[in-house]
Amino acid sequence: MLSITVSEVAMDAVGRSLANAVRTTKGGIVYLDGTLGMGKTTLSRAVIQACGWQGRVKSPTYTLLEPYDCDGITVVHFDLYRLADAEELEFMGLRDYLLPDTLWLVEWPERGAGVLPDADVVVHFSDAGAADGSDGRLIGFDGATTAGQQIVDVLSQQLAGQAL
Repeated sequence: MLSITVSEVAMDAVGRSLANAVRTTKGGIVYLDGTLGMGKTTLSRAVIQACGWQGRVKSPTYTLLEPYDCDGITVVHFDLYRLADAEELEFMGLRDYLLPDTLWLVEWPERGAGVLPDADVVVHFSDAGAADGSDGRLIGFDGATTAGQQIVDVLSQQLAGQAL
């Protein structure tokens, strides 16, 4: 497991590094686990832009998913916060997005339990703010598969020595 403390301002750098690491496996499934306001959408936006998306990155809060065709990789950003029942994912054509060279970024994955495929990487967000009110976030990266561990290893190398 890789754990780092990062400010919200530095989340873009972490997103760029995660995007670069994901390219080593040509995609994967990344679960983003944390409470409201921890930076899941901010990190997702940074990853999508680092993958080469030039336009606006829309939050999938109401649509549940937004696909982005980037430079050689498709990124599908899921926000399952408003999902009423995990079975709804089947009606949305979830399996249609299980393709090579595709990265899934899944916010609120617990709401799709039993229907979502297993994660390659689980990113855990928690508040690491100091008593002075600073906006620090503790982010942990767990590789849940061989490919996921490869992503975490590359990410660890990229972030080594960076001040975040």
